[in-house]
Amino acid sequence: MDELGDQLAGWGKVIRLETRGRTSGRPFEVALGYVDEPDGAVLVAAGSADAAWARNLDADPRCRMRLGDDVWTDAVADPLEDPDAARVVRELILKYGTPAERLGRGPAYRLRPVDR
Repeated sequence: MDELGDQLAGWGKVIRLETRGRTSGRPFEVALGYVDEPDGAVLVAAGSADAAWARNLDADPRCRMRLGDDVWTDAVADPLEDPDAARVVRELILKYGTPAERLGRGPAYRLRPVDR
């Protein structure tokens, strides 16, 4: 993850998402804007259909997420369809501002925490 993403994640502004590479099987980490759900799930959306982290989730929905200095949480990514995907994009734009113009061009997911 880049330095800015790492700093924003440390402040709790974005989550850290770890997926498994769909061909390499190696961990792949990215910083993402997110929306909290009341049940502890997190909503995220990709800016393009070929975002590596999104393609990884399509291949294997198991992932881990971390907010701020919290511990890593195991999760499962559930793909969202409209109107839920549109709601995620709308909420991300409201939370982070208009620089999210590419949102909606890629898939959206609900990251659901799972017990070990």
